[in-house]
Amino acid sequence: MAKLDIKSFGITFFHVATENNLSKVKIVSRATRHAWSAYLVLVIVHLTLPGSIFSQKDPWAADRAFIQKIFSHSLSEGRSYPWLRDLCYTAGHRLSGSLGAEKAVQWTKAVLDTCRLDSVWLQPVMVPRWERGAPEKVEVLGTAKRKSIPLPALALGGSVGTGGKPVVGEVVEVRSWEALDSLGRQGIAGKIVFYNRPMECRHINTFEAYGGAVDQRVSGPSRAAKYGAVAVLVRSMGLALDDYPHTGMLRYDSAYALIPAAAISTNAAERLSALLREEPNARVSIALNCRTLPDVLSYNVIGEIRGSLMPDKIILVGGHLDSWDVGHGAHDDGAGCVQSMEVLYLLRQLGYRPRHTLRCVLFMNEENGLRGGLTYAAAAEEKEEMHLFALESDAGGFTPRGFSFDADPEMIDSYFEQVLQFEEVLRPFGLALWRGGSGADISPLRGQKGLLAGLRPDSQRYFDFHHTAADVFEAVHPRELQLGAASMAALIYLIDKYGL
Repeated sequence: MAKLDIKSFGITFFHVATENNLSKVKIVSRATRHAWSAYLVLVIVHLTLPGSIFSQKDPWAADRAFIQKIFSHSLSEGRSYPWLRDLCYTAGHRLSGSLGAEKAVQWTKAVLDTCRLDSVWLQPVMVPRWERGAPEKVEVLGTAKRKSIPLPALALGGSVGTGGKPVVGEVVEVRSWEALDSLGRQGIAGKIVFYNRPMECRHINTFEAYGGAVDQRVSGPSRAAKYGAVAVLVRSMGLALDDYPHTGMLRYDSAYALIPAAAISTNAAERLSALLREEPNARVSIALNCRTLPDVLSYNVIGEIRGSLMPDKIILVGGHLDSWDVGHGAHDDGAGCVQSMEVLYLLRQLGYRPRHTLRCVLFMNEENGLRGGLTYAAAAEEKEEMHLFALESDAGGFTPRGFSFDADPEMIDSYFEQVLQFEEVLRPFGLALWRGGSGADISPLRGQKGLLAGLRPDSQRYFDFHHTAADVFEAVHPRELQLGAASMAALIYLIDKYGL
């Protein structure tokens, strides 16, 4: 409690005599009585109104002031948005092993070299190389009563091609694994399986909706091949009804035949489903020109500022540099890369001297292999590098809502209790904290028992762009992107200053 200096009110203490000692009572002037009354009023105010000017000093005041500087600098002089434009138009899409990915590595290293960091380097990573080839052609074959109907489609990442000629077959629509299994070989052999389970629109968090539908894309081809299917079509992983097909990775089970697989747009899925109700024996033709080539050398791009007190403990911030081979990969994950770069840039510009080593890592090959994250974690173990904290941005460049945290089960309760105190500082900037996931690239670091986190922007529009040709630079709003970078810098600052 703050102390009042009584002398500052022009008051001197006096003794009031008891009834047996009236002679010692001093006559108090009217002015002094008024001053004494004022003092008593102020004491009462002080005791009853802790939010008054006499309240205890805000323990977060210095942190609030510095975080405000971070946001102000990012919004007025931040580099993430022009960096994103340069990345998107210099490298374009950046599927691992492609020329675009190679350009992106060179570009990001050159930019980090201009940020006055202590070290910038490339970490070699062997990555898969899958090529889409000529555009896909998927259509419902015509009949005597109607013309052929083209279906906007993209081959799924890692799919085999159709060997130079179309695969043709009747289509069987399924909306659940139970429906697939009930049809069995008798109902599926020689046919094309059409997975048409939509993302659940009733989920507020669209990533929950994605998680409830994406298994069709990932394991659907092999589960259909188990029953003799010749190919697979998958409804795109999106909530909007549009004509943009969504690509994405599949995983073949080597126990079954490798069959071609493609995603069709949500509008195409609706159209095909309606047609099958009228024509159960409708036939579809699928022509894919994709192929898998031998692995090639690529790189993670890394830059760091050495810690002043605990340089052997690392605080990591990052995103994945690769993208799918359609659009610019602006939201996924060019945004996360430039935001991560800007975290170190902002703290350097503001003259902040970190206690721990701050490291920006731009991972290669998250989309179709996670080789960058696995290689980085393996190298960290070999060098005995301790990661206190790792933060990934891989959910788009939309308005930041907060952060979710993850860790080894032995550690998460203790860690989350510690970071939850930061919510008081971050709440005025629109940021909340909760337990949940972190990021794919940093997940291999979980064994080090540090704390992992993910930036969580507003998710409502993310799956309108995810893995589509619509994911271009122009789809990212500069203010939203810059707010995300500032939010990440604020959390990194707090973790660095207070530790875990």
